[in-house]
Amino acid sequence: MAAESAAFTPLTLPVLPLDDEVVLPGMVVPLDLNDADVRAAVEAAQAAARSEPGKPKVLLVPRVDGTYAGTGVLGTVEQVGRLADGDPGALIRGRGRVKIGAGTTGPGAALWVEGTRIDESTPDPLPGHVTDLVKEYKALATAWLRKRGAWQVVDRVQAIDDVSALADNSGYSPFLTTEQKVELLETADPVARLKLATQQLRDHLAEQEVAETIAKDVQEGVDKQQREFLLRRQLEAVRKELRELNGDSSKDSAEESDDYRARVEATDLPEKVREAALKEVDKLERSSDQSPEGSWIRTWLDTVLELPWNERTEDAYDIQGAKAVLDAEHSGLEDVKERITEYLAVRKRRAERGLGVVGGRRGGAVLALVGPPGVGKTSLGESVAHAMGRTFVRVALGGVRDEAEIRGHRRTYVGALPGRIVRAIKEAGSMNPVVLLDEIDKVGSDFRGDPAAALLEVLDPAQNHTFRDHYLEVELDLSDVVFLATANVLEAIPEALLDRMELVRLDGYTEDEKVVIARDHLLPRQLERAGLSKDEVTLDESALRKLAGEYTREAGVRTLERSIARLLRKVAAQHELGRRKLPFTLTDADLRSLLGRPHHVPESAQDPAERRTAVPGVATGLAVTGAGGDVLFVEASLADPETGGAGLTLTGQLGDVMKESAQIALSFLRSHGAELELPVADLKDRGVHIHFPAGAVPKDGPSAGITMTTALASLLSGRLVRTDVAMTGEVSLTGRVLPIGGVKQKLLAAHRAGVTTVIIPKRNEPDLDDVPAEVLDKLDVHTVTDVRQVLELALAPATSGAAPEVPAAA
Repeated sequence: MAAESAAFTPLTLPVLPLDDEVVLPGMVVPLDLNDADVRAAVEAAQAAARSEPGKPKVLLVPRVDGTYAGTGVLGTVEQVGRLADGDPGALIRGRGRVKIGAGTTGPGAALWVEGTRIDESTPDPLPGHVTDLVKEYKALATAWLRKRGAWQVVDRVQAIDDVSALADNSGYSPFLTTEQKVELLETADPVARLKLATQQLRDHLAEQEVAETIAKDVQEGVDKQQREFLLRRQLEAVRKELRELNGDSSKDSAEESDDYRARVEATDLPEKVREAALKEVDKLERSSDQSPEGSWIRTWLDTVLELPWNERTEDAYDIQGAKAVLDAEHSGLEDVKERITEYLAVRKRRAERGLGVVGGRRGGAVLALVGPPGVGKTSLGESVAHAMGRTFVRVALGGVRDEAEIRGHRRTYVGALPGRIVRAIKEAGSMNPVVLLDEIDKVGSDFRGDPAAALLEVLDPAQNHTFRDHYLEVELDLSDVVFLATANVLEAIPEALLDRMELVRLDGYTEDEKVVIARDHLLPRQLERAGLSKDEVTLDESALRKLAGEYTREAGVRTLERSIARLLRKVAAQHELGRRKLPFTLTDADLRSLLGRPHHVPESAQDPAERRTAVPGVATGLAVTGAGGDVLFVEASLADPETGGAGLTLTGQLGDVMKESAQIALSFLRSHGAELELPVADLKDRGVHIHFPAGAVPKDGPSAGITMTTALASLLSGRLVRTDVAMTGEVSLTGRVLPIGGVKQKLLAAHRAGVTTVIIPKRNEPDLDDVPAEVLDKLDVHTVTDVRQVLELALAPATSGAAPEVPAAA
C-alpha cells in the first residue's frame, strides 16, 4: 500500500481499559456496557462526538495486573445495542495504534489522555524478504485454520495483502497469551510484528504436533492394553473349555500360586529361606494377574528354588591322588600345589573328627594367585577343582565397575538379577564349588559403586557364611566355597581386600620348566589343533629350548605356545604344498628357516662392540613389571662445560621414588668421590643426565639405586660395567645397600637374559630359598651391604693408569 504521512494530528481520547484482554487494529469486538469503565468511556466518546463529525472514538488500552500498556488502539464505536444474552453492549472496531501521552480532562466520568497515531506504513512494492515472510505466515495460518475446520476464514486471510493488517490478524488467535498480544501491540514496525506473529504461530504448531503425537501414542497404548486384556480373557476361556472337553485336570494359571507353594514345601530349604519364600507366595496369591509385582515374585521364587541350598559334592580325600592330578596338569607351581594339599589334609581330618562345621562356618579357603600373565593362574583353578572332585566356576571380574554385579540389584528395579556370586553358585549346582575370581586387580569403581568393596564380605572367612545378596535378601552360606582370585599386579588389589586372602605368588618359570611344559602340555594341545599327530611331527628338545630362550622372553608360556602353534602351522602348510614330507623332526637348526631370526639374543652372545655396556656410563639393572621380571639398562652422561646447564636431568617416565634414588646416587658420589678416586669436580659445573631406555614405559621404585650409582661411577672413572653383571638394590646417602622386593622374579629375568653374575642386598639373602635350584646353579649371586662392594664387583679394571676422559653428552 502507499506510504502515509508520518505526521499525525494529536488526539484526545477517553480511555477504555481492557482487563487481561487485547484488541489489535482491524479487530471488531463486542464489549459489555455493564462494566462501569466501558460504559464511562463509551458515554464520554458519544458526548464528544456530538460536537465532532464521525463516529465516537475511544482508546482501547490493555490493563494487565492493574498496569496500563504504553500503546493503545484507536477504536470507533460502531453500534450500541443489546448483546446476544440481552445485556447492553457496544460494538467497537480497532483502527490504528496510538502512542499514549499525558492525561487530560474531558466530558463524562472516563479517563482522558492525549495520544499520537503511530505510522504503520510499509514500502510499496515490498522487498523480497518481506514477500517471503508474508507467504510463510499465510501458509502457517492456513495449516492451523484447516486443522480447526475454519475453511471460510482461510480465504479471508489469503486476501489480506497489507503487512500490518496481516500481522494484526493474529490477534484473533486463541492460543496467544495476553503478554504475547501486548508484545504484538507494542511492536510498531509492521515487518517486525509479522516476524513475531509468524514465530508465535510456528511455535504453537510445533507444540500442537507434539501434543497430538503424545495423545496418539497414549491412545494406541490404551487400545493395546484393552485388546490384550480381552484376548487373554478369551484365551483363558478357550483353555478352560479344552480342559473340560478333554477331561484334563491340570491347574489353571490362576492356581499358579498353589503350585509355587507346593514347590516351596517340597524343596529342602533352610528354615529362614523357607519362611521368606512362603511370604512371597502369599503376596503372589494376593496380587492380580495384571500386576507387574506378580512377575517379579515368580522370578524371585524361581531363582530361590533353583539354588542348591543343601547340595554339596563329596571332596576327594585321596591326598596322593590329588597331588598326582596337580602334577600331571601343571609343571612347577609348587607353592600352590602344597597349599591345596594342606587344605585337603585338614579337611580330611576335620571330617574324620566330625568338625565339618565349627561356629557356623565350614572349612573354605580364599587364595590370591598373583603373578605375571601366562604362568597358568586361570587354568590352575580347573586343576584344583579336578583334584578336589568339585565343580568349577569362573567369574570374570575384568572391567567390572558396578557394585550390583557382585551383590545383585534391588528387586524394585525392572530386570533385577542376583549378583555374579549367586549366579556362580547356581551354575555350579553345589554349595562348595571352586570359584575362580579372574583378574581381581582389574576391578574398577565409578559412580555406581566400588565392586572391590562388595567383595570384602564375599572373601572374608569370618563373614561369608552369612552373605546376603541384594536380590535374594536371604542369607547364603559361602564358607564352604574355595575362592581362587587371580591378579597380575599386587599393588592394584585394595589393601583391605588383600588382607582377607592368603597370598600365593607365581613368579614365572625357568627355562627348564618351560621346556617340560612345552613338551608335556603345549605341544600335544597344539598338535591336535593343527590336525597333526605326535607320530607325524616331533619337536626336539633343543628346538624347544631355543624357542624358550631366544625366540621368547617372558615369565609365562603364552608366547611360547603361540610360537609352537606357528611352527606346526608352517609344517602342515608345507606338507600340503608338497615341500615337506611327514613324519618330520624339528630341531633348533630348522627354527630360523621357519620363524626367522631369534628375537632375544643375550648380551653375552653379542659382539663386544655392539653391547650396551660397551661404553662407560651404562649399567644393567633388574626390575619387576606386571609381566614379571625384566632387565633394565641405565645410561648416564655429562654435558659439555661450555654449554652450561649444570644440574640433574632424568628421562624415561620415572616416578617420584626413582627420581629421589637418582638424587641420592649423585649426592653419594659427590660426597665420597675422593674416597672412590673419582673426578667429582666434573659434577659441579657439568650437567648430569640419567636416562632409562623404553621411555614409553612408566618406571618407579627404589631398587635401581645401586644401578644408577654404578652407571655414574663408570662414567666418571671411564671403567666399563661388566656385561655379565646385573644388579638390584636401594642405596642410602651413606652408601648402604638396602633390601628390595621381587628377588625371585628378578633372578629369573637375569637368567632368561643370559646374565651370569647378579648383585643383590645382603638382607635379601633369605629370599634366595625361593629361587629354583637350577637357576641358582647357573648364576653367581653376590650379596653386598655397601655400594663400594658393588663398584668393585661391577666395574671392569682400568685399561691404563692415565686419567680417564669423561665423555660429554651429544
